Amino acid sequence: MNFDLIKSVIELVQQFMKQNEGKSLYNNDLKGFTKWINISYKDGFESQDPDWIGKEFGRSSDSVITTLLIRMNRYAKSYSRSVISNSAFSSQDDFIYLINLKVLGTMSKMELIRCNLHEKSSGILIINRLLRNGWAAQTVVQKDKRKKVIQITEKGLAVLANSMDEIRMASKVVAGNLTHPEQMLLIAILSKLDEFHHSFYRMNLESRDLLDLAYKKLN
Repeated sequence: MNFDLIKSVIELVQQFMKQNEGKSLYNNDLKGFTKWINISYKDGFESQDPDWIGKEFGRSSDSVITTLLIRMNRYAKSYSRSVISNSAFSSQDDFIYLINLKVLGTMSKMELIRCNLHEKSSGILIINRLLRNGWAAQTVVQKDKRKKVIQITEKGLAVLANSMDEIRMASKVVAGNLTHPEQMLLIAILSKLDEFHHSFYRMNLESRDLLDLAYKKLN
């Protein structure tokens, strides 16, 4: 049984009842609910373009998307600063790197740095801080003595566990007031964008070459 689907339907019904309460815009039956779904989601996401500041002066949707993504990044960073203020972490990158090591497992320094889309110099500073604090350890690969890998330690797992409640709280706040269906839609859209950009990022090109190549791909 698909419980996620059932949860999504229940949330939609609750949202329908809340919006329709006292207004009687739709019949409180399956027919009314279906009509509300079509208008609120199908038409809202596929047919009607939203308004934005500067639209009447020719500001493009590309410009708005870029601005909103930058703003969301800044909101997320501000909430992350709240997390580290009551923890042993120096920056949000500390716990993000540890989470990656916990979830994805052992990897080389460069694999960990690329996973977080950092420049090598910045990533090395973060990794060295994790090693210095004993939250991560570097070991030699037995099959290839020239290769070293990074893994999270018990101490790292412990310090991460101590902050996970606040990390989850910050993540929930970043997702804001989006409903479950809206979150699923946003994940799909952002995943599509991430796949597009990451295909170029892996090439390790200079910034200008990267921009030119990505632009040509779109035209």
